[in-house]
Amino acid sequence: MSSSANLVLWKVKYGVYMNVILIGGAGYIGSHMVKQLARAGHSVVVLDNLTTGFRELACHGELVVGDLADTALLERLFAEHSFDGVMHFAAASLVGESMQDPGKYYRNNVANTLNLLEKMVRHEVKHFIFSSTAATFGEPEYVPIDEAHPQRPINPYGASKLMVERLLQDFHAAHGLNSVCLRYFNACGADPEGELGECHDPETHLIPLILQAASGRRESITVFGRDYATEDGTCIRDYIHIEDLCSAHALALDALVQGEKQGALAYNLGNGQGYSVQQVIEAVERVVAEDGRTLRVEEGERRTGDPARLVADATLARRELGWQPQYAELETIIRHAWAWEKKLAG
Repeated sequence: MSSSANLVLWKVKYGVYMNVILIGGAGYIGSHMVKQLARAGHSVVVLDNLTTGFRELACHGELVVGDLADTALLERLFAEHSFDGVMHFAAASLVGESMQDPGKYYRNNVANTLNLLEKMVRHEVKHFIFSSTAATFGEPEYVPIDEAHPQRPINPYGASKLMVERLLQDFHAAHGLNSVCLRYFNACGADPEGELGECHDPETHLIPLILQAASGRRESITVFGRDYATEDGTCIRDYIHIEDLCSAHALALDALVQGEKQGALAYNLGNGQGYSVQQVIEAVERVVAEDGRTLRVEEGERRTGDPARLVADATLARRELGWQPQYAELETIIRHAWAWEKKLAG
């Protein structure tokens, strides 16, 4: 079933059109979420400071350029609009940077989110969807990782996200604010229609890095270590298509608004199948060979803090939210991302 078909069923099922404020809607994940919401007939206000986002990606919502640190702006937005729900995708998210500048991560990811939650309470907005991360789990004790796995983050980025998860528990207990945290692993792919995609600066994600090497925007791709305890010696990760990721957020918001879910809830998101770095490279080589492209692969040393395997158990999200990924095949993910990369490369 296509993503657009999912959205039609969503509207038919609920018959509700919502007014949503989406924080970080000019970024990679947020912009795809805005498009899904708009396609379903919802009204979306995008708040983004454009530090890492792009104005042109926020093309399906009403863009307000501003920051969560600006409490006066937040007050105005909540006073002028009657929001049914809030989706929060804005965060500093580079693990290495968080080790070097933890203050930035606690300000951006925790203090600014607290500003947002306090405005929600003041204006009696009760439904909150939070973009969390598998980094809250730290080094995996077992895989696949389910919601019962201990949360012991090993960097300030993961710790800041876990702090927000705890904030949400306390805000539910004190103020009745209902929330869903969605912890995902490796978001990837691009809008199947080719309108939106991934464009980070600097780029840190594996699939776009490999594709940049294929398109000529990067000289090569480096494999950091081939001596892990995996079948081919390279790290294994769980890759989830951006469209599937967003559909889970949409289902979570509906569940809150319709009263089907209450509390401070959390779900892991992933395909439940891991692919090694080598398998991703080989899949990219197959796809780009159709355009006569090849890859230059270089070898590097292991990076500190890279677990051998990170794979999600998303059984709970499937069961409780009715979530079903539509783009689980790795080559499908890569084909969508490659179409976007060719557009960027010109």
